[in-house]
Amino acid sequence: MISSQIRTITKGLRFPEGPIVMEDGSVILVEIARGQVTRVSADGTQTVIAETGGGPNGAAIGPDGALYICNNGGFAWKESAEEGLLPAGQALDYSGGRIERIDLATGQVSVLYTHSDKAPLKGPNDIVFDQNGGFWMTDHGKVREREMDRGAVLYGRIDGSALREVIFPIHSPNGVGLSPDGSTLWVTETFTCRLWAFDLDAAGQPVLNPTLGAAHGGRLVASPDGKRGFDSLAIDADGNICIGQIYRGAILVISPSGDIVDEIAMPDPFCTNIAFGGEDMRDAYVTLSTTGELGHLRWPRPGLRLNFNA
Repeated sequence: MISSQIRTITKGLRFPEGPIVMEDGSVILVEIARGQVTRVSADGTQTVIAETGGGPNGAAIGPDGALYICNNGGFAWKESAEEGLLPAGQALDYSGGRIERIDLATGQVSVLYTHSDKAPLKGPNDIVFDQNGGFWMTDHGKVREREMDRGAVLYGRIDGSALREVIFPIHSPNGVGLSPDGSTLWVTETFTCRLWAFDLDAAGQPVLNPTLGAAHGGRLVASPDGKRGFDSLAIDADGNICIGQIYRGAILVISPSGDIVDEIAMPDPFCTNIAFGGEDMRDAYVTLSTTGELGHLRWPRPGLRLNFNA
């Protein structure tokens, strides 16, 4: 495992995730335990953009310049000096999963979807926009004392016209991303620590092949051993998948063929997300969730620019 120097940008966040590096150099992220969206400036100043309630999780800028949030409906929490802040299942006041739109100029929050064409949303987790302005999202589901939901991957439109369940069932889907040419959809599973690939056709929709051995029709690309879990992901310009690794805190970099390229150690066992920015796209920002920090490091390769920003 390679170590790297992490510079702390800001502290005191409450389980940060979903970072987006904005064009002005600030970073927008969610604080799941506070139920809010926060902007962190280059000097570490924190400014609240919006209060969503529930559990804002994954975040992305859409083609209209608005912020789109996967709201998981809320977690229960446990906190200790030894382990920091950790999610502990479904909140007692769980408010249901939803996709929200936030106007960055006003902070106004509106609910775009609470259901897909198949079922209510349970625990929306991560989101990425394709070049056509539609979005892929994971529904991780919720974990309760004696049961957990089956997960799904969905495709939606920002006009509220359609949110389709495309991939089901899939175990604890979390991170979602697109290859540089848009031909592959990458999805991580948290608890199984598996990385799946879904080949996309010319219309940007998956070509599912159940004969590969998975009921949902994806290709298993990597499933490393050891005590670790997969959280969110980002793609670098070479097409490598950079995964926030939990339990054994790191950013794990996997090539499209499934080889481990790097494992860069992080100072928090729950390194949940990575996002790229800067003029050369080598400024990497990581959410260190149990300790409530946003960290920065220079990355060995440029990250892939997202289809939309603001």
